Amino acid sequence: MSSDQYDSALDLLRRLPPHSTSANLTRICAIAPSLTEELLSSVDQPLQTRQCRKTKKEYLLCDYNRDGDSYRSPWSNEFEPEVEDTEFPSERVRAMEVRMGEAVEVYRELYYEGGVSSVYFWDLDDGFAGVVLLKKTTPKGSSEGGWDSIHVFEAIDRARTAHYKVTSTVILHLRTGNDALGEMDLSGNMTRQVEQDLPVQGDGSHIVNVGKLVEDMELKMRNLLQEVYFGKAKDIVGDLRSIQPLTEANRDKATHQEMINSMKR
Repeated sequence: MSSDQYDSALDLLRRLPPHSTSANLTRICAIAPSLTEELLSSVDQPLQTRQCRKTKKEYLLCDYNRDGDSYRSPWSNEFEPEVEDTEFPSERVRAMEVRMGEAVEVYRELYYEGGVSSVYFWDLDDGFAGVVLLKKTTPKGSSEGGWDSIHVFEAIDRARTAHYKVTSTVILHLRTGNDALGEMDLSGNMTRQVEQDLPVQGDGSHIVNVGKLVEDMELKMRNLLQEVYFGKAKDIVGDLRSIQPLTEANRDKATHQEMINSMKR
């Protein structure tokens, strides 16, 4: 694999519409198959869903539960389709994965009022790591949208504490339009990272600590999107287009300037 090809592929994906990342990624992998593994592991794309064959419950697909063309269901802990000579989380880590999945389901229902969530854990030499996935979409129509959040973390065990490193990515897609106003498409992604040492008293503490870190990251990123990105977009649209007629705006501006001049006298 050429590093120039890889850098060029990433550069191209950054310049294409974010809501078409999956389709564009597929096209690039078809043109340059040698880049497939690197691109799939490094490019964040909207999460896809699949139904577990055993439990009939939906789960989310990502690079962290993938082995070739198969994906591990968090409900049955089995790969679909089956894979030989693959790795599964240890009994301890799998137990934490199940408990974290149950906690995230409650969080999703309270915050998102629907959607799909999945949690995947795996073993490390000095701890464990995992990913928390959340997805919520609106029904397609004149207005549609989607929110995908991916929280990848690692927990390094120490004496009485654990060192946590969380990397969170949010992928947002909003589209609306009608004949009178035309179409508007607002899409993008944001990535933030945090590291923190927290006290640990058993495996249950890991669930609480990771859950708190994920919740805090989601809250910060939601506020940042609302205040900075949406606020900036609103200001730009307001400057470009005014409901008030231009003659009235000029008259108000002249009146305002006249008042300022009179105060200077």
